[in-house]
Amino acid sequence: MNAPPTRPEASPAVRLKIAIQKSGRLTDSSLDLLSRCGLKFSRGKDQLMCYGENMPLDVLFVRDDDIPDLVQEDVCDLGLVGLNVVEEKRLAFQARGIAPLFEIVQLLDFGRCKLCIAVPDGFEYRGAASLAGKRIATTYPNILARFLAERSIAAEVVVLSGSVEIAPRLGRADVICDLVSTGSTLAANHLRQVETVLESQAALIRTPVPIAADKQDWTRRLLMRIDGVEQVKGSKYIMLHAPRSALAAIAKLLPGSEAPTVIPLEGRGDRVAVHAVCRESVFWELLEDLKGAGATSVLVLPVEKMLA
Repeated sequence: MNAPPTRPEASPAVRLKIAIQKSGRLTDSSLDLLSRCGLKFSRGKDQLMCYGENMPLDVLFVRDDDIPDLVQEDVCDLGLVGLNVVEEKRLAFQARGIAPLFEIVQLLDFGRCKLCIAVPDGFEYRGAASLAGKRIATTYPNILARFLAERSIAAEVVVLSGSVEIAPRLGRADVICDLVSTGSTLAANHLRQVETVLESQAALIRTPVPIAADKQDWTRRLLMRIDGVEQVKGSKYIMLHAPRSALAAIAKLLPGSEAPTVIPLEGRGDRVAVHAVCRESVFWELLEDLKGAGATSVLVLPVEKMLA
């Protein structure tokens, strides 16, 4: 008697993996971005990975300087990380003769900071040439080395893993090269910023290696959603009523707007409703100017997401 045919096991669902900073200045904004893209997930206090409940997307919480490595090694498909980390890793790989297997998909509107040269109070600084022969402490040796080489400056790069701002007081360096957001940490350590080495912000990276076919659709959808969320940051939706004769003047006042939508008002042949998405800040002065041009019933609403 022949045995009944066995039923093949279903292959596990293919899931995207995205790496974000475990804890730090980019963590909350990265999670907020994913939430605004529609991702629902739960995360325990010490959980290093969480699973999307409504999307085939897993989030890995790791050290920020490990994110490019995880994308490089194809452990993660995507990563949210600071441009400063991306550039430092890229230069480090190049110095070792390794081709970086990650690329920037999009710069994101959060995590802005600067990688700066800072000198102690009383240091006589007369331009980058003042760094010649000095010891410069940093956690970004490759970016700093490029900055010095581009200016033909010979200086000693002192690599530290943290607490760079106290290196001059400990006698380990003459000046520092470190990330600056508000400048309060520099001031507290009697340092002042003198040069900007790199302007940084959050970036979305991915591998240039083709993603498996069964992941491509969700990758495309996630990237489209991220772009939609980023497009409308700070945008407002304006609705108003106005006489037709004032349309030209009102359209000129609407900041960062494409052609507004104009809708006739029932029973009011001389008046219309105007709807527009404004991609710039909307202040009270603008509303007053719109009213002065003939607008009435002006309503301003936030925009959560938009697909072009």
